[in-house]
Amino acid sequence: MRVIAGSAGGIRLQSPSHNFRPTMDRVREAVFSSLGDRVIGAVVLDLFAGSGAFAIEALSRGARSADMVDSHRQAVNAIRNNLARAGVSGKIHRTDVFKFLAQASGPYDLIFADPPYVKAPEAPDMVQALLRDAHLPDLLGSEGLLVLERNAEAPPLNPGGWHILRHKRYGGTDIIYAAHSP
Repeated sequence: MRVIAGSAGGIRLQSPSHNFRPTMDRVREAVFSSLGDRVIGAVVLDLFAGSGAFAIEALSRGARSADMVDSHRQAVNAIRNNLARAGVSGKIHRTDVFKFLAQASGPYDLIFADPPYVKAPEAPDMVQALLRDAHLPDLLGSEGLLVLERNAEAPPLNPGGWHILRHKRYGGTDIIYAAHSP
């Protein structure tokens, strides 16, 4: 896993643990290619940040600032190390994503969310939970974009008050670009 482009391009990133499922470099590269100049000067939020790869990639490509949220100690340590390796700075929040959303203030131009993939039928679908969260729309700026990563084998998505702008599949990974519908 590495930073694809920008000031930290080529820098290798540390994974939080052996159980970690990082976004493949080619998927992250496709996401940032589709975002283009939208990243420059953006205020970014990376939910379920893991290694911080989405936020660090955005910072490397010219984002103004980034907040990274993860509840796991190993993830927070990996993010801290990866920020130092990449020579960029961002704010790390070690807390539950939904608690963060309830207390945070926006607006964010880009929100990345890569929740854990659903492993068991009784496990909650974190992407659906995010889309139903009452606080998330308020954190997204008027021209803001939500970029979700999801298991391609997950049940059909019910976007609720979100408008799906684009849906791309990369092997077993779905990337969904959404804007909030007022």
